[in-house]
Amino acid sequence: MGIDQREYRQRREQLMAKIGNGTAIFRSAPTAVMHNDVEYVYRQDSDFFYLTGFNEPEAVAVLAPHHEEHRFVLFVQPKDLEKETWTGYRCGVEAAKTVYGADEAYSIDELDEKLPQYLIKADRIYYHLGRDRIFNNVILSHWQRLMAGYQKRGTGPIALEDTHPILHPMRLVKSEAELELMRKAAAISAQAHNRAREFARPGRYEYEVQAEIEHTFRQEGGIGPAYPSIVASGANGCILHYIENNCQMQDNELLLIDAGCSYGYYNGDITRTFPVGGKFTPEQKAIYEIVLEAQLKAIEEVKPGKPYNEFHDMAVCVIVKGLLDLGLLRGDLEEIIKEEKYKPFYMHRTGHWLGLDVHDVGVYKHNEETWQTLQPGQVLTVEPGIYISPHIKPTEGQPEVPKNWRGIGVRIEDDVLVTASGNEILTSAVPKLIEDIESV
Repeated sequence: MGIDQREYRQRREQLMAKIGNGTAIFRSAPTAVMHNDVEYVYRQDSDFFYLTGFNEPEAVAVLAPHHEEHRFVLFVQPKDLEKETWTGYRCGVEAAKTVYGADEAYSIDELDEKLPQYLIKADRIYYHLGRDRIFNNVILSHWQRLMAGYQKRGTGPIALEDTHPILHPMRLVKSEAELELMRKAAAISAQAHNRAREFARPGRYEYEVQAEIEHTFRQEGGIGPAYPSIVASGANGCILHYIENNCQMQDNELLLIDAGCSYGYYNGDITRTFPVGGKFTPEQKAIYEIVLEAQLKAIEEVKPGKPYNEFHDMAVCVIVKGLLDLGLLRGDLEEIIKEEKYKPFYMHRTGHWLGLDVHDVGVYKHNEETWQTLQPGQVLTVEPGIYISPHIKPTEGQPEVPKNWRGIGVRIEDDVLVTASGNEILTSAVPKLIEDIESV
C-alpha cells in the first residue's frame, strides 16, 4: 500500500502543465531540534513529499518544464558513509534518478552553481516564501541576479509567484491511492479509540489511555500520532487542545479523546467522548445528545455541490436550539446565531480538510461571498462540540450557567469523504450512539 512513482510523476506533469514557461522550486522540511543536539523524528514537507515521495532533509526539487533535458531535478545530500553511520542511510545522487525518477540530480552543495540554468529561460519563479528564511534569501538572491541581467538578455524570470494557489487545489482532491492510505489511517485510528474505551476506567490516568492509543498506532504499522493526542477527563475536556494528559480519571466524569494515526504520511482524526464509569449523568447525556444530533445532521450536508459552510451552519443551528431548550441560552435562535452569542459554548468551526496535513491545504472560501463547493475526492472532518467551562462567562443578556452543567465538554468527530453520490464516513467503526457506548 502506498503511492506508486507513476503517480508522483503524474502530479509533477500536472503541475508543470499549470506553470507553463515557469520554474517551480520546492524545499524539503528542515530538521528540528528537540533539545541540545537531539533531533525530532524527521517529517518531510507535505508539498515536497506530494510531488516526489522523497523523505530526506537538505533537498530541493526543481520543476522546469521549459528545459530541453531536465524537467525534474533533485538536489540531495550525497552519499557519505561516515555520516550515514551516525544518522542513517542516504539515497544519494544516483538513486535520486533511478529510484525517484529525476531527470538530473546533484549534490545539494551544487545548488548555487547549477540552479541558474533552470531559471534563466523561465518567465517566472514559482516558490513559496515559507519559514526557512535562509533559503528564502537564496531564492531571492538568484532572482535578483537574473533580474539585473534581464535588460541585456531579454530573458529570465520577471516575477516571483507562490506555489500554493496552484498546487494546493491538486492536493485537495484525493486519488484512489491516497484514499486507500487514508482509509488505513482511519481504520488504525478507530482501532485505537475502541481500545481506549475498553481500557479507560476510574482511577486510571489519562496518560495510560494515551499509551494504549499510541501503542496501537505503532503496532498496526502507523508512523505514530498524527498530532499530539488529547486525552481529557472531566473539565479538561473543555480545553480544546489539552495535551498534558496527566490527570487521574474519576467516576461520573466524561473522557474526551481526540487522537489520530498517521499512516504513509496520511492522517486520521477522530474524537469521541464517553463516560469513564460507563454511565452518563443526566446533564452529560443531555449535552451529548445535542452534539450527536448536530454531528449527524451536519454529516448529511456533506455531499457534492454543497457549499463548504453549510454543514457548519447546520451544526450551529442544532446546538443553539438544544441549548435554548435546556435554558442555557435565552432569546431568538436566529438572533443568537447572527450575534454569535453561542460562542462561549461552541467557539470553533465544525471541520477542516484532512490529508497529508491534519489541517490540510485548500481554500475554504474563494472570496468574501463564495464558499468552496464540495466535490468527490475531498476529505474533511465533522466535529461539533459543546464546552461548558467551569469558568464560563456568558455573553451579554444570557443567563448564568448553573453549577451542575459546568465542567462538561463533549466533542464528536469523524473523517468524511465526499463521494459522487453523497459521503462515506471513514471512521464509522468507532461507536458514538449512547446505547453503544454506555455500559449495560
